[in-house]
Amino acid sequence: MALTINEKHGVFLVEGVLNSITANMFQDQCETLLNTKGELTIHIENLKEVDDYGIHVIQSLFQNAKQQSNHFMVIGNISKNLYSRLTNFSATAIAA
Repeated sequence: MALTINEKHGVFLVEGVLNSITANMFQDQCETLLNTKGELTIHIENLKEVDDYGIHVIQSLFQNAKQQSNHFMVIGNISKNLYSRLTNFSATAIAA
């Protein structure tokens, strides 16, 4: 399944599968948006699957945005497992 990213009112809706096949394209598009706009909000509720590569990309985007003083936000109702993985990372990254 493909990954699509569409903008709606300044929020980028991410749908499909974020995995080893789609992660690099997703990261490239998000980094371009972060570098040009200085902020990025992604809505990931409609992702059907996120593997370790997808988690790593979201973590990298968060770290890069923080280092460059850009704003990066992830929103949407997501699975408990994905929420746990993202919040555990975010808490660790903020504490560092």
